[in-house]
Amino acid sequence: QVLLVESGGGLVQPGGSLRLSCGASGFTFSSYRMNWVRQAPGKGLEWVSDIHSSGAYTYYADSVKGRFTISRDNAKNTLYLQMNSLKPDDTAVYYCNAKIVLRDYWGQGTQVTVSS
Repeated sequence: QVLLVESGGGLVQPGGSLRLSCGASGFTFSSYRMNWVRQAPGKGLEWVSDIHSSGAYTYYADSVKGRFTISRDNAKNTLYLQMNSLKPDDTAVYYCNAKIVLRDYWGQGTQVTVSS
């Protein structure tokens, strides 16, 4: 059974930082590309970043490039998203996502609120 569990969200002031984590189980984590996706209030899903199974290649949406860093620890089956210089527009529920054998798997999400 595939399980993805996000943590690390919270309330932060503009310009602040947060580090999100996503613990994975039920599949061979080190074999799959992983994604972070977010959903702002009243909006659709927005892809944020993804990382190759090895961790060697990373990709970012223009809206977060230079501020967010995706990484993974395959020994710990954990995905991370370091978020710096946060803006109010970054307020959203953040989900980790894995595509395994043509099926999408999602965590429950973690709320990030950027507000003064």
